[in-house]
Amino acid sequence: MYEFLEFRTLDVMTRDPVTVPPETTLAAAHALFEEHGWNGIPVVAADGAMLGFVTKLDLLRAFEFSEDYVFPPYEEIMQRPVATVMSRDVATVRPRTPLTRVLHKLVDRGCKSMPVVDDGQVVGVVSREDVLRGLERAVTGDKPSSPL
Repeated sequence: MYEFLEFRTLDVMTRDPVTVPPETTLAAAHALFEEHGWNGIPVVAADGAMLGFVTKLDLLRAFEFSEDYVFPPYEEIMQRPVATVMSRDVATVRPRTPLTRVLHKLVDRGCKSMPVVDDGQVVGVVSREDVLRGLERAVTGDKPSSPL
């Protein structure tokens, strides 16, 4: 189990993740969530710099009831850009962040996944499932692929 202390984000993260530009519609983001089973997608500028992170919870927030309507207009809301609902204050980690810190950050912030950022560029996404796989690998005596 001590092997877990040697694991880094890059040992378990999804590399080169699918990202979307800020003008992507909520409908398109929803389709990606459905197709891949993801919970979050990094939102990036044309140069690859991270602008935010859009999650399924962000999509649900777009449908909060208001005084303006009895029922949220689904089709209209789904055509809004992800920039209108994405989280901008996003928890991120670096590729060489120890997996113990990633575990703590995921639990502490209650998020399901986080972008992995290096020099301002999104290079991966790490999720709860990734950390659990790292724990499982450590229990079986597997060593991380990245050198300390």
